[in-house]
Amino acid sequence: MGLVNWEWRGRSAANGAAALLASVAAIALSAQLANAQQAADQQTDQMKKADEAAPAGATLLDKILVISRTGETAIESLASASHVDQEQLDRRMATTPNEMLLGVPGVAAQADARRVSTSINIRGLQDFGRVAVIVDGARQNFQRSDHGTQSTFYIDPELVKSVDVIRGPVANTYGSGAIGGVVFFDTKDAQDFLKPDETWAGSVTGRYESNGKGWTSSASGAYRFNENWDALGNIVYRNYDDYKDGGGDTVKGTGFDVLSGLLKTTIRPTDNSEVKLGWVGSSDGWNEISGGVPVNDVDLKSNTFTARYNITDEDKSWLDLHVNTSYNKTNLDLTSLVPQNRFDPVTGLPVVLPAGSKSTFDVGTTGIDIWNTSRFETGGIAHELTYGGDWVGDNVKTGGAAGGDSFYTPSGKRNVSGAYVQDKLTWEWLEVIAGLRYDSYSLKDVSHETSGDRVSPRITVGVSPFDSAGLAGLQFYGTYAEGYRSPSITETLISGNHPAGVSFPFLPNPNLRPETGKTTEFGINYKQNDIIDAGDAFRLKAAYFNNDVDDYIDGVTLSPFDPTSGCPFGPGIPICFQYQNFAKAKINGFEMEGVYDAAWGYAGLSASIINGHTISYEGDRADLATIPSSQVTAQLGLRFLEDKLTVGGEVQYNGKPKGNAMAKDYTLVNAFASYQATDNLKVDFRADNLFDVKYANPLNGGTTVAVYEPGITLKLAATMRFGG
Repeated sequence: MGLVNWEWRGRSAANGAAALLASVAAIALSAQLANAQQAADQQTDQMKKADEAAPAGATLLDKILVISRTGETAIESLASASHVDQEQLDRRMATTPNEMLLGVPGVAAQADARRVSTSINIRGLQDFGRVAVIVDGARQNFQRSDHGTQSTFYIDPELVKSVDVIRGPVANTYGSGAIGGVVFFDTKDAQDFLKPDETWAGSVTGRYESNGKGWTSSASGAYRFNENWDALGNIVYRNYDDYKDGGGDTVKGTGFDVLSGLLKTTIRPTDNSEVKLGWVGSSDGWNEISGGVPVNDVDLKSNTFTARYNITDEDKSWLDLHVNTSYNKTNLDLTSLVPQNRFDPVTGLPVVLPAGSKSTFDVGTTGIDIWNTSRFETGGIAHELTYGGDWVGDNVKTGGAAGGDSFYTPSGKRNVSGAYVQDKLTWEWLEVIAGLRYDSYSLKDVSHETSGDRVSPRITVGVSPFDSAGLAGLQFYGTYAEGYRSPSITETLISGNHPAGVSFPFLPNPNLRPETGKTTEFGINYKQNDIIDAGDAFRLKAAYFNNDVDDYIDGVTLSPFDPTSGCPFGPGIPICFQYQNFAKAKINGFEMEGVYDAAWGYAGLSASIINGHTISYEGDRADLATIPSSQVTAQLGLRFLEDKLTVGGEVQYNGKPKGNAMAKDYTLVNAFASYQATDNLKVDFRADNLFDVKYANPLNGGTTVAVYEPGITLKLAATMRFGG
């Protein structure tokens, strides 16, 4: 499965749609600039925005986590949690999921040249479900065997209104396997788009990026049928050429074009219940290149369907019920453009794949998640008792010509289910969270079957020991939590011979044991208002963690000269590849996230330092290849013109991880400006990598090859909104 570069190709129909959309945007923006806005309405909206932006309640750490089962904010959470809101996403003008997560401590992304397909890394763990990536409640489990990213997902940042991150296995109430953590992408709703007195509204956005000469066009429309029913639609088209790195060299295969869309409707049957039905989809097309020549045509379609229901009754404190169902389907079709020299997956002998040969990767994931929270008191102690269960089923079908890539991503079915109970007890200065989760899994193909189960505990103790004005907002907590990840279909069932370059066998391993993450974490939460100016706010979260992953799974090479390895002699080089258990992976680190917000602006600082290694059953240590760069990110924003203008920047230092000879330290500087020119016209500007640094993400390209990231990139966007 040799390393490949990627070249994306445009679609003429989509290009036409983009041109039409851009023309509409230009006409609308010109008209908007030519017309004065109603001064009274503008002043009213400015006053309203100023009230909503009151710093004492507006820091990101004060925002309620969408992913929270008990409606808590990040600063209230006795866990390492972060929230990225719509304002931040707009400021970052993100093109890829990686850019949405800038500065979130402990979080990195691997994307290679395929920038729209992303694998998220939390605390050095990624791929095969170690990080649960969820879009509107739908688990994203697409996987394709490759030298680069293994488990990828597809979501356009333009469709997202917020991102929640919970790090570590304390996230085990959000689904099985998340020993690294959970990332939850919440897409836009009509209620976020419509003003209170509007029945309908629309917006058009046009954006240009200098590096790669990229265009983004987006159109949104929302309609309120009545006070209990509304709907939203959004369509986004992006077209980008290959970008240049900080040295001025073009990085081949990094251009792309993608068409994405969103449909969502919200129905409120009663005053205390809500139903959300949604679809998120994308259609991509690109060419894979090898040796500078296009070798494969790729078509990818991703569709996510969700249905969410919740009912909460304040008069019945035992009732806060949520039911989420989802289906996610990703289809990737690969067609060879030229004859290719490969190896037969069964015999290992050379074969020629003729032009037009096809490989297919179809992954369907069905899920259901049900939970309820009951609130009550016993003996002066407040309880938030949460209990529920979830099930996720993966159905993987791959096929195509012998020697095609699909052979090495095996077909099969996996079912993962779990149930849990968790009680949060609060008494004056003391909080205790105690929980248990039961997980089980089954996995099979035509010739193998395996299963397992386990109970995982969690205990967290938080204390707020101070009453004095300056220390009343200080809280200390300690946590011990366990998580359980079942082996994936590929890790268990991969077989055949390496397809290109050199031939050697892949060996299945139906005896793989599940991974068990055991995390100890100590942290502090601190919040204080009115520190320097009236209405200002300071929030801080910091934590040290130690995560031991027992029976960690990773790929190893075996020798046929070792009679205990099970590696047969065959054509090609004398090795075999197999996923095996290690005694453990040991990962530890420190994370910090702080923000100060006042009327004049805000300042933020985040940091993460992560170290990790594996230990074999013989006691041999090896650096963990998925450890990301250590990072320190500083952010500063200044508000002017009654908050209509915000300008600022970000500085991020990245320190190279151990064990990666290609990695280097680097520092990035970004700048941004956002101007709400009128009620209905907004202009955004951003400069990424302002000093044109040539750098590579250590997760991309492995330990021997560097894949360089974009050099200086200037972005300019205008959004026109209308409604009535």
